[in-house]
Amino acid sequence: MKAVLISTYELGRQPFGLASPAAWLRTSGWDVVCVDTAKERLSDDLVASADLVGFHLPMHTATRMAMPIIKKIRQLNPSARVCAYGLYAPLNAEALTSIGVDRTFAGEFEQELTAWANGDARTAPDTRVPRIHFLVPDRRGLPPLDRYATLHMPDGERRLVGSTEASRGCKHLCRHCPIVPVYGGQFRIVAPDVVLADASAQIAAGARHITFGDPDFFNGPTHAVRIVEALHETHPEVTYDVTIKVEHLLKYRELLPRLADTGCAFVTSAVESIDDHVLAILDKGHTRADFIEAVHAMRAAGLVLVPTFVAFHPWLTLDDYCDLLNTLAGLDLVDEVAPIQLAIRLLVPRGSLLLDVPDVADRLDGFDPSTLTYRWSHADPRVDDLQRRVMALVGRQTTIDRRELFARISTLAHEAAGRTPPETRPARDRSTVPYLNEPWYC
Repeated sequence: MKAVLISTYELGRQPFGLASPAAWLRTSGWDVVCVDTAKERLSDDLVASADLVGFHLPMHTATRMAMPIIKKIRQLNPSARVCAYGLYAPLNAEALTSIGVDRTFAGEFEQELTAWANGDARTAPDTRVPRIHFLVPDRRGLPPLDRYATLHMPDGERRLVGSTEASRGCKHLCRHCPIVPVYGGQFRIVAPDVVLADASAQIAAGARHITFGDPDFFNGPTHAVRIVEALHETHPEVTYDVTIKVEHLLKYRELLPRLADTGCAFVTSAVESIDDHVLAILDKGHTRADFIEAVHAMRAAGLVLVPTFVAFHPWLTLDDYCDLLNTLAGLDLVDEVAPIQLAIRLLVPRGSLLLDVPDVADRLDGFDPSTLTYRWSHADPRVDDLQRRVMALVGRQTTIDRRELFARISTLAHEAAGRTPPETRPARDRSTVPYLNEPWYC
């Protein structure tokens, strides 16, 4: 029995979402081939010989990229069983089913996917998030780590990057987040020995930095610290990065020095906005003042904070956008913010809790099956025009210094708002903070 597991996009990382179910299926006797179409060609002959094809859909971009491949596979191999799994699989179950997907799996998908692959009729769709005993991911057959994102250090060193997960889900209910409709405030930890075994295998393959893909590393702070302390003890030369909510950076600020001491290169945090009204709509759990306090707390601990944003949304004004840019410049965060974060537009997929907010629902123009999102247009067309111009600028510039690109974006924004752009600091020879050369996207 042959299974082909396919990833279309996983943030420039070697796909955990293939390696984990591959371990389960291989243990169950399946011949598994993993294909990352972001890095390698999917062979027609391979697809034609498959008994089962599975797609990992962890994000919106990956889902849209998978749709034409699913259609092609149905033409090449009509008898194959096809499934999709990951956060965006259940959210888009209707669209996926319409093009030939037989089953979708969400949450902790490995056990149910394997049972379904083996013909277990009891694996009916369920809204619960199961608790499973994770297996060590099996990364055999995946492209080598040097095909993926690298970490650029301030001294010019480049490090190969591995990735793993210490937990899944999230106990918070941010309304724009795709995790919430699937997990509903639940999160599941991965046993430390499994996490460390996966990280160690990638370190043996050349990784000198590990990205923890947890939605919020401090959902279980004791578990998280135990893992990074063990990683540092075993591999003291290896750095890592994590994602932590602003409110957790403040609530558990006494743990921040322990992250610094164990080799944390940077912490990503989904700030999303610096407008308290918008943060309340999104139910982010922090305020503008909290964000600023977190910046100072991180610096006091010797850590780099990498904020991410939903820069464009229905409540934004041109002055608000200028305020965002000026605040980042004032906090000296220009080097820390990947330029793409200044262009991202709010996505409202099926199942989003934002659909329950009247101030959101009233602004939507209906669901667009071609983009798998609800359409919306800003009441001020100048805002949508600015977003398109910023996105075009960011998309064209892949090697330019962040400060220079920030200055260009600031000029666009202030001119659109009829304001004089502030002076910006000059570009540097190299970044002063560690960064991945393929930044977070959605």
